[in-house]
Amino acid sequence: METPPLLDCLVVGAGPAGLTAALYLRRFHRRIAVVDSGDARALRIPRSHNVPGFPAGIPGSELLARQRQQLAQLGVEPLHGRVSRLQRRAGGGFVATLEGAPLQARTVLLATGAVDKEPELRGIDTLRAHGLLRQCPICDGFEFTGRCIGVIGAGPHGVRECLFIRRFSERVSYIGLDGVEPAHCERLDRAGVQCIAPKPVECGVTPDGRVRLQMADGSEHRFDVLYAALGCHPRAELGCALDASCDDGGNLEIDRHCRTPVEGLYAAGDVTGGLDQIVVATGQAAIAATAIHNDLGSMG
Repeated sequence: METPPLLDCLVVGAGPAGLTAALYLRRFHRRIAVVDSGDARALRIPRSHNVPGFPAGIPGSELLARQRQQLAQLGVEPLHGRVSRLQRRAGGGFVATLEGAPLQARTVLLATGAVDKEPELRGIDTLRAHGLLRQCPICDGFEFTGRCIGVIGAGPHGVRECLFIRRFSERVSYIGLDGVEPAHCERLDRAGVQCIAPKPVECGVTPDGRVRLQMADGSEHRFDVLYAALGCHPRAELGCALDASCDDGGNLEIDRHCRTPVEGLYAAGDVTGGLDQIVVATGQAAIAATAIHNDLGSMG
């Protein structure tokens, strides 16, 4: 088997962070490859209104398409597939397994993102398809100012996110998947949030385009939008396999240059925790790509 060429950097992930880092690295004249698993978190964004430069908002799919077009002008087309394994390479660098084939690189940038946790309800895919299931109040809260909002969550995280959303509207209801502790219910009540106790079992879209939530006791509630306040799962497995350190939430820990403690391994975007925002991901990607370029110069 022919030995694959040694890349300067392998970028794993083709969301806003990965594509931004790839753009910077190519403009540094670096030899790179980008791996696209096809399930970037941004693809689920119906339309974001807080990406600077897009006053009418932009769907996540369109944003990524524009980034890919810009990268294509530099001769880079992402490789479709999933990196199943990442190992240290004899003599330095890394070997990644992509669809059974090896890729070798001096450095690796993990921009693998995170997976949002969604409630396990019948009909949830229909809500998402209609843009009625939202995950990020920072991104979308403003658009639902004053509207009737349902927040479905669990534990302290769900309560905290519900209280955050409460600042956008006086008509907020909290549905606890595992019930609501009395202390949490009292806190929500003081903030003017209605606690709905019965467990939800099914959801759908009403004829007038609202959320219909069916409860276990037969009752029904309707909202203008449903927020899932269940957190997310960072896709940090490749970094963990190389003994990169993670925080309590499973996010890869990085320094101010987006380096992990593993030499030559970097991370940017939602896999690193913090504020999961497109502008943060692209900012980290710019920092990471510049650090990679500079560090490669000292690697010989």
